[in-house]
Amino acid sequence: MTTGTAAPRIALDPFVTDLDAESAALRAAGPLAAVELPGGVPVWAVTRHAEAKALLTDPRLVKDIEVWGAWQRGEIPADWPLIGLANPGRSMLTADGAEHRRLRTLVAQALTPRRVERMRERIAKLTQDLLDALPADGRAVDLKSAFAYPLPMYVIADLMGIEEARLPRLKVLFEKFFSTQTPPEEVGATLAELAGIMAETVAAKRAEPGDDLTSALILAAEDGDRLTDEEIVSTLQLMVAAGHETTISLIVNAVVNLSTHPEQRALVLSGRADWSAVIEETLRYSTPTSHVLIRFATEDVPVGDQVIPAGDALIVSYGAIGRDENAHGPTAGSFDITRETRNRHISFGHGPHVCPGAALSRLEAGIALPALYARFPGLDLAVPASELRNKPVVTQNDLFELPVRLNP
Repeated sequence: MTTGTAAPRIALDPFVTDLDAESAALRAAGPLAAVELPGGVPVWAVTRHAEAKALLTDPRLVKDIEVWGAWQRGEIPADWPLIGLANPGRSMLTADGAEHRRLRTLVAQALTPRRVERMRERIAKLTQDLLDALPADGRAVDLKSAFAYPLPMYVIADLMGIEEARLPRLKVLFEKFFSTQTPPEEVGATLAELAGIMAETVAAKRAEPGDDLTSALILAAEDGDRLTDEEIVSTLQLMVAAGHETTISLIVNAVVNLSTHPEQRALVLSGRADWSAVIEETLRYSTPTSHVLIRFATEDVPVGDQVIPAGDALIVSYGAIGRDENAHGPTAGSFDITRETRNRHISFGHGPHVCPGAALSRLEAGIALPALYARFPGLDLAVPASELRNKPVVTQNDLFELPVRLNP
């Protein structure tokens, strides 16, 4: 086994100009690829399905940034643009073992399947209102800003009890939070303002509880144990960030996939395939989350004939993993809603840290997409697919805009 590699590190493109090619290069490098995050930060990336499942359940890989050798040595600046994703505060995302189980149990009391299902009627109403506002005269419209973005954002605000008046500012802040291009001098202020908005929301719900997730998090208890305000603030920030970004990308990517694969679109519009198949194949083929940051090795961790050395960092490259031929066969690089392995993806994670909002994201897409195509079955891209541009976000498969023509 080797703890290094003779091949040069694959530098992840901070502008994400060709995510498919980058993901293919990562897979070609083997199940464990040496990569460099924007800012010159060296990490390892797991690129294959089976190896990712094993590492996501390996207790030797933890979320505690204090384990990271580069962090201990002062090599990671506090104003690194991605620091909020590597060290996002005290929440389920950063805890392991018993502490993670404690936080997850308390959050699960608040984010119940019943609470998610109760959002169905609200999601359907928001969907219809947004569709009613779309132009039906054949002119081009940015479907992301007019439909795919506001729907998840309104839903997550309703779920969390966040005032709608805060949404425009949250949009700006989360764009800075995820972007590789946020100026270093703005990183600290962005994180502080996000935490401040969440703290104000918690304070308001303590004073006047409602039928929302924030109030439920405040009231959740297990054997007398409750979440602290710091834990609730970090949990809110995590769930709002993941809850809207993932669903935006899921809806956008599904529309792109159906527009560029008309034979697949015909299958679902004719009823020969279910919308759930479109959702799951989109999650596999063009996963909303391209890379998840970061886990840290408490000791040497073998992966095939290589080793993640103790103190090194690992990212999970879901964009590469989704098209792993070992998991999905020789046609893994094709979008096929009839694929038997479409449900085998791990795009919402695997193991203890699997995404708690997966059911909500599937529910939103499962309402939004059928309604969109029922209203506009002739929907198609208004520009060639090659002109669609990814935002400079290495963690999300996220477009700047989605120009379409809504032919009724």
